[in-house]
Amino acid sequence: MVKEMKMKRFACLLLATVALAVPAAFADEEHNHDKHGAQAASAAKLTSGVVRKIDKAAGKISIAHDPIENLGMSKMTMVFRAKEPGMLDAVKEGDKVNFAADRIQGVLTVTRIEAAK
Repeated sequence: MVKEMKMKRFACLLLATVALAVPAAFADEEHNHDKHGAQAASAAKLTSGVVRKIDKAAGKISIAHDPIENLGMSKMTMVFRAKEPGMLDAVKEGDKVNFAADRIQGVLTVTRIEAAK
């Protein structure tokens, strides 16, 4: 009888532990999903700038830009890597542009660029 009570107590303790752990795991997953969704929405926001220099061989572009919210950057001139080399064909030095940038594997990268209208 004592052995049976110990087994029931152990089963209840195990069940309670699982019951508490599973919702916490899903809550953490939802939190991370929301964070990535917010980053994606923030990354989609375009920033104004002026192309200062293009280095097609290196796949880089220098842009004097307004603040970039998703990167926490103030107004300045920065060199970015182009996500796709063909993006650099769409603009030329001196062009006013609207662009999106993000940090991809630690590198500041233009993910979208278009001539300003």
